[in-house]
Amino acid sequence: QVQLVESGGGLVQAGGSLRLSCAASGIIFSINTMGWYRQAPGKQRELVATITREGVSNYSDSDSVKGRFTISRDNAKNTVYLQMNSLKPEDTAVYYCNIRRWGYRGYDLWGQGTQVTVSS
Repeated sequence: QVQLVESGGGLVQAGGSLRLSCAASGIIFSINTMGWYRQAPGKQRELVATITREGVSNYSDSDSVKGRFTISRDNAKNTVYLQMNSLKPEDTAVYYCNIRRWGYRGYDLWGQGTQVTVSS
């Protein structure tokens, strides 16, 4: 049974930093892509960033996170991180971890979400 455990969310003042972690356990077939998405109240879930097993990262097309957020992963630990700096109130959302594998024994799994609240 694969489990995703997210941590690192919380309340922070604008301009502060947080580091989210998501650890996947029970993985038998290796993860291709790990990523973070977020959903603010009343809005659709949106991409924040993804990273491949080879370390190629992709960020949201919008300018909302570029230059402030950094995604990374530790393949040995099946863990993905999201370093969030210079946080803004508009970054307030539930952040969800996602892992995907294509092809043989493929999967597309989500974490339970971790709340990030940025106060002004």
